[in-house]
Amino acid sequence: MKGVQNIYNNAYSVSSLLVFFVLILFRPALSINSTNKLSSSESLTISSNRTLVSPGGAFELGFFKPSALPRWYLGIRYKKVSEKTYAWVANRDNPLSTSIGTLKISGNNLHLLDQFNKTVWWTSLPSRDAPVTAEVLPNGNFVLRHSYNDDPSEFLWQSFDFPTDTLLPEMKLGYDLKTGRNRFLTSWRSSDDPASGNFTFNLETQWGLPEFILRMNHGWVEARSGPWNGIEFSGDARIRLHGFQFYSFRMTNHSIYSILTTRDWMLERVTWTSTSSEWKRSEDYLFTGICDAYTACGGPNNNTEWAERDEWVGRSISGCVRRTQLSCGGDHDFFELNNTKMPDTKTATVDRGIIDGKKCKERCLSDCIWKRWTGLCDLDRRPR
Repeated sequence: MKGVQNIYNNAYSVSSLLVFFVLILFRPALSINSTNKLSSSESLTISSNRTLVSPGGAFELGFFKPSALPRWYLGIRYKKVSEKTYAWVANRDNPLSTSIGTLKISGNNLHLLDQFNKTVWWTSLPSRDAPVTAEVLPNGNFVLRHSYNDDPSEFLWQSFDFPTDTLLPEMKLGYDLKTGRNRFLTSWRSSDDPASGNFTFNLETQWGLPEFILRMNHGWVEARSGPWNGIEFSGDARIRLHGFQFYSFRMTNHSIYSILTTRDWMLERVTWTSTSSEWKRSEDYLFTGICDAYTACGGPNNNTEWAERDEWVGRSISGCVRRTQLSCGGDHDFFELNNTKMPDTKTATVDRGIIDGKKCKERCLSDCIWKRWTGLCDLDRRPR
């Protein structure tokens, strides 16, 4: 009996030792697969199926193949959404052609390598001596930073500066005066092809007052928000500008929410509903109503008509003009219109000294340029 007991104790000790070793071997694997960081000594590969998961588990960075075609991409998706939806794609216009791909840090840059170790995408930063770390933040921003400095103002590179088709909370759109980079959204080519599509959504500030523009092929204007009047965009009071050159939005709850461009020339607000496990698409975010269709000149009694490219004053494309030209000087009626989208201000005169309707009328009647345009003033009477 004693011998049996010794054998039992030895077997129990061996079993405990084996379990102990299994736990030691298994624990790092759990740690590796759940991390949100990538160091200079690590890599992500398609074959390993390893991903980076943001703290809180909302976002996941990894490789994906959206269709039957031999194209692989590196992207960030909503991890808690059952319908695989990607908010950002690194190599959208240069996919991997085989299932061999590697993301690694080399020369203090992120490099995406193909089967021949050729770089198909990289962060294009100057070489540095200090060690760097890549990580996915809780808001879905994929950043490259100094290993010992997590100050957001000193990130070396971040995916939020290079949006795809989706505007996430805390992401900015517009022109960065410091870096000279212009942030804008570009639609997917199709539902299963993340390559750059035909539509772009941008906060344009180079000409006139800031205004959101939805363009086709970087040219034709499909829709616009109306110019910024200092408090809001005249075409949509729901949108507020933070600063003068940027637009961003913040979440007031923990819903999974984003704004994205689509290939059907629309801008959609989408919210994930966990009860029905589907994206709930709201109305077009900025652009509703026939006034946004530049080729619509109204009914037969309307005082506008179609004009070809060379005749349309202040535009680079065809559109609507007045049938009867206005005269300069004299007495004309001015009407106050509420909830009206103002024309773009590319060829307008901006006079910040105008504070009421009377001064607006005097200014317009004193300038003969206005006979080819209607005199307009965007006045917001709310306390500053």
